[in-house]
Amino acid sequence: MALSTRVAQKKQIRRKAPRGFLRRLLKRQKPHLRLEKSGDLLMHLNCLLFVHRLAEESRINACENKCGVIKNEHVLAAAKVILKKSRG
Repeated sequence: MALSTRVAQKKQIRRKAPRGFLRRLLKRQKPHLRLEKSGDLLMHLNCLLFVHRLAEESRINACENKCGVIKNEHVLAAAKVILKKSRG
């Protein structure tokens, strides 16, 4: 008898932003804020770009310390650098 092999299915990546969730979250946090139709998408994109920059900077910090794993202190140091840059 041959052993049955089972191929793991890949989890599909969501291509759409969770707009309902984003709108509800914004309304709860800032009820007085008035946004245009695509305002929630712009905020979502901004969050994604921040996370991407944070991951890149954390990776650079880990490489500088000759560490193969990104640790908590790498992320915190990267967050400080990125937040300072974004203040202007």
